[in-house]
Amino acid sequence: MNLAQLLSQLTPSPGVLLLIIACIAMLESLAVVGVLVPGVLLITAAASMAGHQELALPAPLLAAFIGAVAGDSASFVLGYTQRERVTRCWPFSRHPEFLARGARFFQRQGVLSVFLGRFVGPVRPIVPLIAGMLHMPPRTFLWANLASAALWAPAYVLPGYLLGRTWDQLLEVPPALHQPLTLLGVMLLALVVTFSWLRHHASRDGRAYRFSAGLARRHPVLRNLWLRQSSDGEVPLGSLLLLILALGGVSGWTLHVLQHGLQGPLPVDRQIQMLFEAIATPSLVLVGQGLARFGDLLGVVALALPWGVWLLWRRRLDALWHVTAGLLGISLLNVVGKALFARPRPDTPAHLADSFSYPSAHTSGAVVLFGLAAAFAARELAPAWRHWAYWAATLAVTLMALSRLMIGVHWFSDLVGGALLGLVVCALVQLSWQARARPALAPCPWLRLAVASLGLAAARIAWLPPI
Repeated sequence: MNLAQLLSQLTPSPGVLLLIIACIAMLESLAVVGVLVPGVLLITAAASMAGHQELALPAPLLAAFIGAVAGDSASFVLGYTQRERVTRCWPFSRHPEFLARGARFFQRQGVLSVFLGRFVGPVRPIVPLIAGMLHMPPRTFLWANLASAALWAPAYVLPGYLLGRTWDQLLEVPPALHQPLTLLGVMLLALVVTFSWLRHHASRDGRAYRFSAGLARRHPVLRNLWLRQSSDGEVPLGSLLLLILALGGVSGWTLHVLQHGLQGPLPVDRQIQMLFEAIATPSLVLVGQGLARFGDLLGVVALALPWGVWLLWRRRLDALWHVTAGLLGISLLNVVGKALFARPRPDTPAHLADSFSYPSAHTSGAVVLFGLAAAFAARELAPAWRHWAYWAATLAVTLMALSRLMIGVHWFSDLVGGALLGLVVCALVQLSWQARARPALAPCPWLRLAVASLGLAAARIAWLPPI
């Protein structure tokens, strides 16, 4: 039995599946509950099952629409009828900032807040409750609720539905490749979850930070070390932990690669190479080649140039120097590492004839570029929005790394070594930046600079050859 057949057997009946989609959509939009429910993941999974069963597309769309309308309506009614009691109930009694955040969004956007709020993660399940508490006219709320749900349902359902229609093609891989495919997915998920957990708990309000601070207060030596590391009243515990873990990880992983011989791949390298050879299509290879140009020297310069010019114009030479030092540092480490280990590539195109494989420069450079961008951007965002910067950086790095496997110029172990090396440089740059208090970079024209970066990168991909 292959993987596609196994997933088919686990799919519930059409009626139950539509009920599940409606319930997920309702919970995703319900006050408070929506914060805890991973709605995107669950809706995608349920919609993909609907696509695999070849349910008519209007059915799951209608189910998601009804569930979304019901969830927002229930939140509105709760706020409208229990206005005084809401603030005394958990979790708002302990976290009044939840309501404050939704109220600020409602005041800024007015009637549009109900429409826009459905697509904004941190305030999505709170805005309908706030609208009810502030006694928005029910008819006005109803129209905004219906209109937003009509757009929300296809935006969430269609990607999963299309995935379900292509299960058989995507999952028809040889049985020998099921293990490396599973291993790859588990490793990526574990890395993302671990990073998110550490980032959250190493912040000033996290458990790891509070535990470390309490431990330091009880021991004079630790207290002195803690105070020396503090800047603006806060110790950069997250950056310190990242440096320790990444430095230990890259050292251990490099020793592992050395023990198995640099002239040949690891067993997992062979398995994952077979997997990507099995799923490679001309279009995926073309995308991989485009990302290769996106992440080389010219691509990085194109991405960073608008931001560098803006930092110069704002006279923020401290930020420009830190980012430049990080990019130059990872470039130097990549050159030294490749020369030192001299590991052959699985495939060596003409433009890479004099270049070795370990570590992956594209991966390490992407980690430094997008990781530092996420770190600087996150400081200018509200705490509830910061994880989006890191998730966007993680997605960009993952696509860059996997593209190297798709075009066959790196082993999987090269990507792991490159990513860990990039995290070491990110941690060092962050520790240097956090060594003293610095003024905020905001206000910053994020959108215009991002468009300029992507435009220059697209021109580089279209007109300049790979280097």
